[in-house]
Amino acid sequence: MSSGKKTKGQRAPDKAGVRQVAVIDIGTSAIRLALAEIDADKQVRRHETLSQSVSIGSDTFTRGRISHETTEECVRILASFKRVMEEYTITREDQVRAVATSAVREALNRDAFLDRLYIATGINVEAIDEAETARLTYLGVHPSLSADPDQLHANTLVIEVGGGSTELLWMREGDILFSHVYPLGSLRIREATGTMPARDIQRQIQSMVDEICRSVKVGKQVQLIFLGGDARFAARQLQPGWDSHQLAHISVTALVRLKDELLKQKVDDLVRAYHLTFPEAETLGVALMSYAQIAEAFGLKTVQVSGITMRDGLLMELVNRGAWLVEFNHQILRSARELGNKYACNEAHAEEVAALAKMLFHELQNDHQLSPRHLLILEIAALLHEVGLFISDRGYHKHSMYLIDNADIFGLGRRDTKMVALAVRYHHRADPSMGQSAFAALDRSDRMVVKQLSAILRIADALGASRRQRVTKISCSRDSGRLLIYVPGVEDLTLEQLALVEKGNLFQEVYGYSVEFRKRTGST
Repeated sequence: MSSGKKTKGQRAPDKAGVRQVAVIDIGTSAIRLALAEIDADKQVRRHETLSQSVSIGSDTFTRGRISHETTEECVRILASFKRVMEEYTITREDQVRAVATSAVREALNRDAFLDRLYIATGINVEAIDEAETARLTYLGVHPSLSADPDQLHANTLVIEVGGGSTELLWMREGDILFSHVYPLGSLRIREATGTMPARDIQRQIQSMVDEICRSVKVGKQVQLIFLGGDARFAARQLQPGWDSHQLAHISVTALVRLKDELLKQKVDDLVRAYHLTFPEAETLGVALMSYAQIAEAFGLKTVQVSGITMRDGLLMELVNRGAWLVEFNHQILRSARELGNKYACNEAHAEEVAALAKMLFHELQNDHQLSPRHLLILEIAALLHEVGLFISDRGYHKHSMYLIDNADIFGLGRRDTKMVALAVRYHHRADPSMGQSAFAALDRSDRMVVKQLSAILRIADALGASRRQRVTKISCSRDSGRLLIYVPGVEDLTLEQLALVEKGNLFQEVYGYSVEFRKRTGST
């Protein structure tokens, strides 16, 4: 756990190919800053880490709003952080990634709070959702897990008890099997229970532990990796000299003993004895109680603690300049395929349409100018475009939208999930319209993306109309306002042409081309 300046670095000299960057994490009880440099080989070297206590969680979890006093304290802290950032020549927006978690996200005055921070400091803070939190955790922990084959192949639960929520990632063979954020954290529990005795707090925690056990069926071979400041505190107490770049192995019995000792002490005594801030001391016992109960529920004798923080995930994001990694895309697509299997999708047809949609996306790159992130959204929409058939074949595209919009696809935030759902909604017949509330609720840029992706998805679905996976390659050319799509190896395109008549109008409206399917012959 950190308080005040942890390390003090000097201004980083300018070097060829080196980027100076900063990441900011606004949590329930502290604002944290990490400054680093990223070299030409994408290696990260930390300069300085700062942390200042705030009362955001106490405000949100008791009154539902962040007070004016707390807001201005956050402004003061960010302004001081900005001065430090300027010492490291970090002055551009693309050098900074700033996020806020559950305490800000759930505040009724969230937007006003974030606007005030931006107006006062010029720092653009994003209140990230649960999917984004899971993504950043994955980015942080994946490099260390993938470097150790034993860790990679084990049933691994990565758990962080934060102030406002508890996050869980279940991984095996490098894949995410389950991801969830439970709205129960140490500060939220403390605010809800007040001066209740420990046994009542235990009951509150046990409800979450029971839900975790119901969701995660791992059998006996499981390892727990705990993240978070409270877990790191326990590791330092139980394993003196612990190198936070390595996993600490601690006894559950020792963890329980430490938790019991801390719960007997008053908050003021903890502050003095362990050099903690008051907010840290106030929730420490509850957090360790949560970790201990989770470990006991899985019958483990030892658990592991990682020094990874959300700032590590944010730095990894800056290393890749915001691009989603191939490995992370794999995890998202895997989760989407599991959703398709849940609703008994025709897997072969879904994969065919997804492959065709990707080909069309690349062929039309100069027309739509969309990013790899949008390609991923299109691929997920193609994989899931028929999930609504599980409910009914009448209006199945609307059922598909509902199922996707209410699904939990790992790594996909609410904004992207909504675009997937709407792209699927409009892949069939009805065109996007401002008269439809879900579409109208999007901002202009996202509405345009939905139209572009839906138009491509319609053409891909028409190419797969035979459902026999016979269209495996295409090539495109433009001629007098027409997009000519050549299909090699298929003699009769009647089914595809009939489907195109029904689906091609949106494409012409969006891209300005009518579409024709043509056989690819030797003379063409």
